[in-house]
Amino acid sequence: MSHREGTHGVEVGRVRIGGGAPVVVQSMTNTDTADAEATARQVLDLARAGSELVRVTVNTAEAARAVPEVRRRLDGAGCDVPLIGDFHYNGHLLLAQHPDCAATLAKYRVNPGNVGKGQRKDANFTAICAVARDHGKPIRIGVNGGSLDQELVVAEMQANSDRGTGLSAEEVVNRCMVISALQSTELALQAGLTEGQVVISCKVTTPVHLVAVYRELAGKTRQPLHLGLTEAGMGAKGLVWSAVAMGVLLEEGIGDTVRVSLTPRPGGDRREEVLAARELLQALGLRAFAPSVTSCPGCGRTTSSTFQELAERVQRHIDDRMPEWQGRYPGVETMRVAVMGCIVNGPGESKAATIGISLPGTGESPRCPVFVEGRQLTTLEGTADQLAASFLALVDDYVATRYGG
Repeated sequence: MSHREGTHGVEVGRVRIGGGAPVVVQSMTNTDTADAEATARQVLDLARAGSELVRVTVNTAEAARAVPEVRRRLDGAGCDVPLIGDFHYNGHLLLAQHPDCAATLAKYRVNPGNVGKGQRKDANFTAICAVARDHGKPIRIGVNGGSLDQELVVAEMQANSDRGTGLSAEEVVNRCMVISALQSTELALQAGLTEGQVVISCKVTTPVHLVAVYRELAGKTRQPLHLGLTEAGMGAKGLVWSAVAMGVLLEEGIGDTVRVSLTPRPGGDRREEVLAARELLQALGLRAFAPSVTSCPGCGRTTSSTFQELAERVQRHIDDRMPEWQGRYPGVETMRVAVMGCIVNGPGESKAATIGISLPGTGESPRCPVFVEGRQLTTLEGTADQLAASFLALVDDYVATRYGG
């Protein structure tokens, strides 16, 4: 659950952000939104992977015109995931010129650093807020470190120098992000939006600065906060940096919705960012999405690959069964399965899991004790395929018995 007390609740379609609601998983498409077929297909993939909100780029008239068609395709597929429109530079024009797009989207994301310059900046921002007000839509004020209002940055840099406060350039930029978010929130409220229609984010690229910015922001606003690095990067780097930054903040009760902004490999699976966000929330005990599989990393005691193959088969089995299990077996997402590779930690970890198996290491007796809720249920023997079939049957039987009543 969201545990920063007193946050305002914001309704985004059927999803609630803040106000005591569970932390929400978000993602974003990387298709050309003007291609309604491809965009709807990717949104559907992300939603089926567990994304509870999906953001799409709305940067051209063609993209704006495609948004209602994307929604129709999703509805036709039985997918009611809320769509968020991502606007930069020309959002005030696109939303005004394409009312069907404005009405279809569940929320608008606007970056106050690039809505305009000089006197046009506040006017363009207010125009977007007015459309949101008239359509009864919430907005996310999405401040980014790489696209801050430069007039604000220059003014704060000069003030820092004049006052001799000694802040570093990075600290001044962090301060500017919070100022921008809070000033924009006030402007949105003056434009007629309510506190129940505004979500805030202040994204940077490094975990240390993200933690610093959100700690300050959380102490100065009760608006729901969206967490995420602006660009997390690829592979292990992106996963680790996102987990470090958001894990610290979420553990402190800061954050109401998250996105893990991974750079996919060429032709890679966009759903990886959804799976990473869900794992992060489940690791912190904030949400439970699917049974977790614990398996040992292997060492010189586990020269056989049997435990690795079994762990992989168990994970695949759970992934395949979850669509059915979710509907039939409430609570199954809290189940913990252990697949261990030798006698050192195997029996202990298997006992600690909901259901677990301890395979023999190199030179150990070829017997595999299976534990259910801390007690040994049986001992399995046989080939790798026989062990897998027997253990998966025990898992299925346990699910039906434990969660089926």
